[in-house]
Amino acid sequence: MGLRRIKQLLHKTGVSDAAELFNLKVHDFLKIDGFGEHVARNIVTFDGWNEVDAILEKTEKAGADLVAVDDEEYPRMLRQIYDPPILLWVKGDKSVLNSDGVAIIGTRRPGTYGMQQTAVWAKQLAETGITVNSGLAYGVDAIAHKTALQSGGKTVAVLGSGIDVIYPAKNSNIARQMAENGGAVITEYPPGSPPDAVNFPARNRIVSGMSHGVLVVESGIKGGSMITARYALDQNREVFVVPHQLDYARGEGCNYLIKMGQGKLVQRLDDILEEVSITTNEVQAQKAVQTAKKWESLELNSELETICKLLAEGELHIDQISGKLGSPTFKLLPLLLDLEMQGAVRQKAGKYFELV
Repeated sequence: MGLRRIKQLLHKTGVSDAAELFNLKVHDFLKIDGFGEHVARNIVTFDGWNEVDAILEKTEKAGADLVAVDDEEYPRMLRQIYDPPILLWVKGDKSVLNSDGVAIIGTRRPGTYGMQQTAVWAKQLAETGITVNSGLAYGVDAIAHKTALQSGGKTVAVLGSGIDVIYPAKNSNIARQMAENGGAVITEYPPGSPPDAVNFPARNRIVSGMSHGVLVVESGIKGGSMITARYALDQNREVFVVPHQLDYARGEGCNYLIKMGQGKLVQRLDDILEEVSITTNEVQAQKAVQTAKKWESLELNSELETICKLLAEGELHIDQISGKLGSPTFKLLPLLLDLEMQGAVRQKAGKYFELV
């Protein structure tokens, strides 16, 4: 079942946990519009738990984790698309799934210019602190992942096969390095799933859906990259395009996207950054310096200094500050007011506090 049907089931039946659905009777499902007796009986009589256990065992053996659509680690941006996968198999650092990312996509057989441009853009994005997302295919995908790793950045690959079936196998080493260096390899297909051709168009919606935008480096007028670009447009993601010379067939798709106003021609990194809401390493460093100067230049007593050090990690609610410091709120509020008067702290709506 798709995500929408599952949500409808959970909502209409009133269960708090999906596991409870298997304890319901046929007539409970027949009360819901769109659910006939055939589907109801399939759920009520389901007995494929051995198969479920086998999938979980294969997942563990592959060194992967399962992330469901309502889990905290699930990519927030991916959850916003029309048909997000219900489950993701993840190998690597799950936290990277919610980092700011841009997808780099293109042909499996790029020319010299395409290979050079892929490396240039992947390096710039990675060094800026932006996660590079792609599909681990030959050509542009592999170069993007490899360059991001070499640049000390993070990169995520979305497979069109099971988490234990790296395709193409030649890129297995790249996949391993990604998972071991703060990145991740993910898929919506259960372990053992082969890289069937029908899987890759669906895979592409995940590549674009979890990204702020996609950068089309080199593409013909047809192919997977153009499919991903269309997904991105449907998902309200930005499409960025590297232009090509007019008589170059492998770049015809890029020029077409620009001509039709479906993609923005990019020449420098700022062309991307000005279109997406991403906090780069440079901006974070500047904020850290500015923040430090505000309160560290003041002569504060130990209590006030302790609060500022705590808020240096990010804004906190008064109750969170109280819990972390082990001090009641009525004692903390006068101290926070003192810091506000000195220009070191700002109170936001809802009793949240942050450093100025």
